[in-house]
Amino acid sequence: MNATTTTTSNRILIETGMSEDAPRPEVSHFESFDGARLLYRAWIPSAAHATKAVILLHRGHEHSGRWQDFVDHLDLGDDVAIFAYDARGHGQSPGERGWAPSFQTFVRDADAFVRFVSREHGIAVQDTAVVAHSVGAVVAATWVHDYAPPIRALVLATPALDVKLYVPFAIAGLRLLNRVKPKSFISSYVKPSMLTHDPEQQRGYREDALISKQIATNVLLDLHDTSKRLVKDAGAIRTPTLVLSAGSDWVVKNAAVRRFYERLSSHHKALHVLDGFSHAIFHEAKREVPAALVRKFLVDEFAGAPRDVCVDERAYSKQVFTKLAKPQAALCPKQLMFRVNRAFLKTVGRLSYGISLGWATGFSSGRSLDHVYGNVARGITPLGKLIDRVFLNAIGWRMIRVRKQHMQSIVRRAIAEQAVRHPGRPVRVLDVAAGPGRYLIETIREIDSPVNVVLRDRNVDALEHAKRLAVEAGVGDRVSVEAGDAFDRASLARVSPAPDVAIVSGLYELFPSNGPVLASLRGLADAMRPGATLIYTNQPWHPQLEFIARVLVHGDGSPWVMRCRSQEEMDDLVRSARFEKVDQLIDENGMFSVSIAGKV
Repeated sequence: MNATTTTTSNRILIETGMSEDAPRPEVSHFESFDGARLLYRAWIPSAAHATKAVILLHRGHEHSGRWQDFVDHLDLGDDVAIFAYDARGHGQSPGERGWAPSFQTFVRDADAFVRFVSREHGIAVQDTAVVAHSVGAVVAATWVHDYAPPIRALVLATPALDVKLYVPFAIAGLRLLNRVKPKSFISSYVKPSMLTHDPEQQRGYREDALISKQIATNVLLDLHDTSKRLVKDAGAIRTPTLVLSAGSDWVVKNAAVRRFYERLSSHHKALHVLDGFSHAIFHEAKREVPAALVRKFLVDEFAGAPRDVCVDERAYSKQVFTKLAKPQAALCPKQLMFRVNRAFLKTVGRLSYGISLGWATGFSSGRSLDHVYGNVARGITPLGKLIDRVFLNAIGWRMIRVRKQHMQSIVRRAIAEQAVRHPGRPVRVLDVAAGPGRYLIETIREIDSPVNVVLRDRNVDALEHAKRLAVEAGVGDRVSVEAGDAFDRASLARVSPAPDVAIVSGLYELFPSNGPVLASLRGLADAMRPGATLIYTNQPWHPQLEFIARVLVHGDGSPWVMRCRSQEEMDDLVRSARFEKVDQLIDENGMFSVSIAGKV
């Protein structure tokens, strides 16, 4: 299927082949990532064992029961099972109506549900497609962008990438409200007549007791910010994608939807604008039209082969890196702004300990990172401390500290799992580019089970610092240091004894070429036995990427130009080195991920 944009008229009727004995749903519950028990519906074909799955994500305020009419129209055959769940705070799932700790909570619920369906029904994620509506479509797109699941296809119906709020300065007002009253709510202005032209569907929406009109302020703000990120970085998505847009949408702005679609890197993608349709296209008078478009897209994608592993150096992330690596014209207004910022940081900024350290050792160095992890403002004079506090509070550094928490959580999990696999001996942990190793030293200090840690780095000063930290933490007998190059495949392959847990944290994102990364991963694979665990980080997105490239430097004085590999690209590199990703954590801004993979 070639990338196409078409307009589908209300007057066009398409046969859906809907079966008279369409299955009714089974209703049950699944346990999400944090133990929340969410209600779900499953339409399981009775005639044969399902080998494919379609996951449905409902729009905001609604619930999974609203999908029944769409399922009746879809009719994908006896080998396809369909699943939908009530998002937390919606329908019959628990939680305060319209609220969640963050928008990423909904994304993690989606990830947990797909894993549950795959595990419980024996359907591979590669044989799964997702159909999502409105806010649910933003959840699905965020999940695909941030977690890179190898799903077969993605359908986004009227995605709420830019909600029409109508009130001037609405976002600024909501931010103020959220700051003053963190757990606040607003009520939706949307009336049933703004969603569909069908009088029966309007009545059904109005009388549905499970539909709640309120939405939490923090969720709406997170939706707004996440949507802007997705539109800017849509090129990171390669999944075959169908986008359905309503020609008469009172709820979302279609301009953002089109920009998102045009930036997708998917080779198989299509955009259909449904003339005369309102926002709730699956509940419109001619709802068989979008149902037929979805059906054809899914049938075509299920008939094709699963996506291939791609480690192409021409990837989207390399294009972004190449653009950043090119120097700007001297009189470019942005270049002049960056020069002013650089001049400030090289003069007054040196009063800050963190900025001074960055110029001395590189802002990407292990010592700089150690200062960020410590999160204690230091500097010359009170002004220096104030500048250092502003420096440490930059969004990148704040999310780095979240990454540290995620890394410690996953390290504890990996060590516990390996301790079960290898009773009677210490778990062997290797960090291939540890720097001072503060996060790992702090982690093992809290672990009672036997563990031996090797901190490897090519920076001898950083290793000496690591030894001091280990002694101060009381774990000097469990930690050893070793000089070594994390990109030397042969050197890594000779590591002995074979590590049970290998960690690569904050390293690969500093280097633009995939070749050394593959050499490093394959060296670890050579050293590790099947069943061993790899923990790796990635940086798929950064809102200050250009500022960092134009202003900050590495230890050798060269510009700090980062290659933000998409999560899919990073996972493919890992997969090509004989590891299989098991799970992932990522911060609420989608900037830093920590993943766990098993050696196969």
